Amino acid sequence: MAVLPLWVLAGAGFCAGVMNSIAGGGTLVTFPTLILAGLPSIAANATSTVALLPGTAASFAGYRDNLPGVSRWLKVFSPVSLLGGLIGGILLVQTPSRLFDAFVPFLILFATLLFMANATAGRLIPSAPSGKEPGDRVWTAGALAFQFGVAVYGGYFGAGIGILMLASLGMLGFKDVHAMNTVKVALGFLINIVAAAYFVWSGLIAWTAAGIMAAGALAGGYCGARFAQRLPQRTVRVIITGIGLTITVMMFLKQFGPRWE
Repeated sequence: MAVLPLWVLAGAGFCAGVMNSIAGGGTLVTFPTLILAGLPSIAANATSTVALLPGTAASFAGYRDNLPGVSRWLKVFSPVSLLGGLIGGILLVQTPSRLFDAFVPFLILFATLLFMANATAGRLIPSAPSGKEPGDRVWTAGALAFQFGVAVYGGYFGAGIGILMLASLGMLGFKDVHAMNTVKVALGFLINIVAAAYFVWSGLIAWTAAGIMAAGALAGGYCGARFAQRLPQRTVRVIITGIGLTITVMMFLKQFGPRWE
């Protein structure tokens, strides 16, 4: 690894922790930082996943007051999140990534647009459930299939899974953005922890960098979760939309922009 100041690694972890607690996308901070530090791309991705776990756990603690209201949804979505996260982690290690990565910018853009339009969609589609209980079987089955795909992608790379989950929850009829964030953070933790366990087993982790980033992510995740709940919901939605569009632009540039090698 190249020598980077410790504050750069810790700062990247802190920023990623804040981003993940609000909408996601923290991988887009930690992953390029680890590439800059000299790690190969797969090792950088795996190390980023492990480094961000403490931040996700801290975010989960920050949203703990909302858990009783979303516990039924967590029970519904947890099994597919765990399975998808493990499959995604295996795919990262075992398969080439170019073809899969080419679809990522379009997927994130679509999800961001869905999130922006979810209030209108809720009015246009009267069969959407309230977001309080997993009642409608058709909508719930569709959401489970979507969540499984999100989990596979989350274990594989992870940038933007928060936006994807928020879009899905919005289409299910969730109105409280803080409840949505609670479900998103909890499921994101499940997705990442099984992928991280596989990466550790595969011996891909640069532990020094992971430890420094994890300390920053821990602080950023908790601060971001507590701060987000003090903001008006409309403000949080604007922030989430801005993050989603930013992730989209960055992913398009990463996949289709000019190469400088």
